[in-house]
Amino acid sequence: MALFLSTFINRIDKKGRVSVPASFRASVSAQAFNGVVLFRSHAHACLEGVDYATMEELSGRLDAYDFLSSDQDDLATSIFGEAVQLTFDGDGRIVLPADLIAHAGLGDQVAFVGMGRKFQIWNPDHYKARRDEARQHVFEKGLTVPRRPDGDKGGRD
Repeated sequence: MALFLSTFINRIDKKGRVSVPASFRASVSAQAFNGVVLFRSHAHACLEGVDYATMEELSGRLDAYDFLSSDQDDLATSIFGEAVQLTFDGDGRIVLPADLIAHAGLGDQVAFVGMGRKFQIWNPDHYKARRDEARQHVFEKGLTVPRRPDGDKGGRD
């Protein structure tokens, strides 16, 4: 499973081409699909990005719903129906579709934000506000990373 870390600001050209950070590309390099999958965030004016294996996992998790349920249809439509598979070109770039650029309010620069098993693509100015908001919520709520449900600390004490 891919792991996406750190924040990178990259230029986007008039054709929507943007270089994916090398460390993000390296995280997905062992997979059969040479690229990433993007879809609109349901919570923010940004894009969500994952590797293909994560999309397969999400598809399996939708099996918890009855196959013909409206909840399953809603989630499948909003995630899979709008997802785009973007292959890396020879220079490690992807081409962002115009509707995704518009959704995220992207200009001539984008912020790739690593979030562990996923990443987000933001307008850099909008991301700064979101980052500050998230930090404030963590502070106010006293949030910490939970232990695994089985109590396993992941090999660390």
